[in-house]
Amino acid sequence: MAAGFAQWGNDLYTGRRSYDIVGRRRLWFTISAVLVVLSGILLVKPGLNPGIEFRGGSEFVVSGITDRSQQLAIDTVQSIAPDEAPKVSDLGANSLRIQTSELDRAESEEVAAALADAFQVAPNQVTTQFIGPTWGADVSQKAITGIVVFLLFVTVVMTLYFRNWRFALAALIALFHDLLITVGVYAAVGWEVTPSTVIGFLTILGYSIYDTVVVFDKVRENTADVLDQSRHTYAERANLAVNQTLVRSINTSVVALLPVGAILFVGAFVLGAGTLRDISLALFVGMLVGTFSSIFLATPLEVWLREREPKVAAHTAKVLRARRSSGEEGAPVLAHAATVGATVPGSHQGTAAQPRRRRTKR
Repeated sequence: MAAGFAQWGNDLYTGRRSYDIVGRRRLWFTISAVLVVLSGILLVKPGLNPGIEFRGGSEFVVSGITDRSQQLAIDTVQSIAPDEAPKVSDLGANSLRIQTSELDRAESEEVAAALADAFQVAPNQVTTQFIGPTWGADVSQKAITGIVVFLLFVTVVMTLYFRNWRFALAALIALFHDLLITVGVYAAVGWEVTPSTVIGFLTILGYSIYDTVVVFDKVRENTADVLDQSRHTYAERANLAVNQTLVRSINTSVVALLPVGAILFVGAFVLGAGTLRDISLALFVGMLVGTFSSIFLATPLEVWLREREPKVAAHTAKVLRARRSSGEEGAPVLAHAATVGATVPGSHQGTAAQPRRRRTKR
């Protein structure tokens, strides 16, 4: 199986096998648009569930318990504060976390004592803390500032590095796509948005841009002299680049998703640890969506933008016109990037490499 996967990857890189990813960009754009719209709807209803760090309130943690009845915790809190609707969640195997709105000192002490009595634990096994909403507002403001600064930095660096603003714009759209879908999944699941979740959101931005830059670098390499030849269009050269980096993208994603998936499983279903669960869900979804966008969205979008450039549009029209006049069916096969100019007739978008010449015995 490993040998077959390696051969498949080698065929993709040399051009013996090719998938028309760029040519089917309308399909990928439609899928991405549907996911983005669904995420936007989920952000409106049911919407995100902000944690106590963002909305403020009082939090009680009861540890060392044998009965983890959430209803018992709710009834205990409401016996002290009838108007409260506490949120109760498991923490590990023998702890409960109870969150309420802001309670004064007397009410907090009374609730803590009632919880200790209800769960039959010592008073020091009930911890209490109050978190003001200003802290959450400060975290949100810094997160937004960090994202804006990151995006500005990415725009400037990518524009200078690739010497074309279309690469930067395509990468930014892919970033927004990844972030919005990840946040939408978080809203659908209904888990609380905590500072750990925000850290996960910020982390996936770096992962997504890294994967996209690797693909774009290959696109730039393959299209450096595209206007100096008349055998292939810009889209065909860019499609070869996506195929050549396809195996690398898959391998990187699998290696990254396996440990994150393990952490997500342990945090959500074994330990019930909120911090592990929150950050791992954001990372898992973000990495998965980021892999999709780097392959099926970023490069096709860059090609779509580039084909609106007059020189590229004229070159594409010239190549297609020459094929029609010569009676060629589809595009010539694309070979390895190092010899991409040497081609042989083949099927559309290329599915085979240039055949080897037979050696004659002397």
